[in-house]
Amino acid sequence: MTEPLPDLLIAPLVQAALTEDLGRAGDVTSQACVPADTRLRAVFVARRAGVVSGLACARLAITALDPSADFKAVADDGTRIGAGEKLAWVDANARALLAAERVSLNLLGRLSGVATLTRAYVEAIEGSGALIADTRKTTPGLRALEKYAVRCGGGINHRFGLDDAILIKDNHIAACGSVGEAVRRAKAAAGHLMKVEVEVDGLDQLEEALKYGPDVVLLDNFSLDDLTEAVRRAAGRAVLEASGGVTLETVRAIAQTGVDVISVGALTHSASVLDIGLDAV
Repeated sequence: MTEPLPDLLIAPLVQAALTEDLGRAGDVTSQACVPADTRLRAVFVARRAGVVSGLACARLAITALDPSADFKAVADDGTRIGAGEKLAWVDANARALLAAERVSLNLLGRLSGVATLTRAYVEAIEGSGALIADTRKTTPGLRALEKYAVRCGGGINHRFGLDDAILIKDNHIAACGSVGEAVRRAKAAAGHLMKVEVEVDGLDQLEEALKYGPDVVLLDNFSLDDLTEAVRRAAGRAVLEASGGVTLETVRAIAQTGVDVISVGALTHSASVLDIGLDAV
C-alpha cells in the first residue's frame, strides 16, 4: 500500500479549491433549497474500473465544511476497483456535503485517473526490470497530489522541482557549449547528496557525457536500436532513463532494450479523469 500523504500537505490544496468554488456567497442553491439542519448520507461509487487515489481529498473537502461529518473509506488508495464498486460512505450536513461534492469528485477523479494510467504502464512492462517514472509536467498547484497518484499506480517519482536534483537539458548544454562542460560544471557544484542527470540526443553525446561521470543519463527520443546500443556502451556506468513520445503501445519494447527507467509525461498531463459519482442513499 502506498504511504498516504499527511493531511497538512493536502488540506491547503483542498481549501484553495473550495474557496474557488464557493466564491463570494457560498452554495446559494443548497442554501435556497435545503434546510440548514438536514443531514444526507451518500456513497462514492466508481462508474468505471480503475485504481483509487485521492480519498483523503474527498474526506478533507467534506470535513472542512462539516467537521462532524462521518467519512468511511471502503477502498484504499492504490487498490483496483471495478465499475459499480463503492469507494467510501459519508454522512454529513446536507448543505456542507453538497457544497463539497464537486471539489471532492474533481480531485478524487483526477488523481484516480493518474493512478489508473500509471498502473497500465507499469503492467505493460512487467517483468522487464525497468521502472515507470513521472515528470514535472503536472497541473500547477497539484504536483504533490499527482505525484502521489503516480505512486498509487505503481510508478516512481522523478524530481519534484528544480531544487532537488540537477537535470541538464538541451538548452543548458547550448548555454555551456558542450555536454561535457555542462556535466563537469554540474559535478563541481553538486553537493554529495545531489544527483546529476544529463539529457543526450545521440550516442556521441552519450559517450561524451559518460567521461564526466553523471549519475543518470536521459536518452531523449532514441530509437530502439540506439537505446540497445546505449545500454551496451554505458555498461552500468550510469542509470539510463528513456524518454520522449512513450506510449502504451511502445513502452514494452523500450523496456526490453535494457534501460533502467522510462519517464512518461502522459501520466500526469494526459490522464483521463476516472468517472466517480456521489450518490445519495
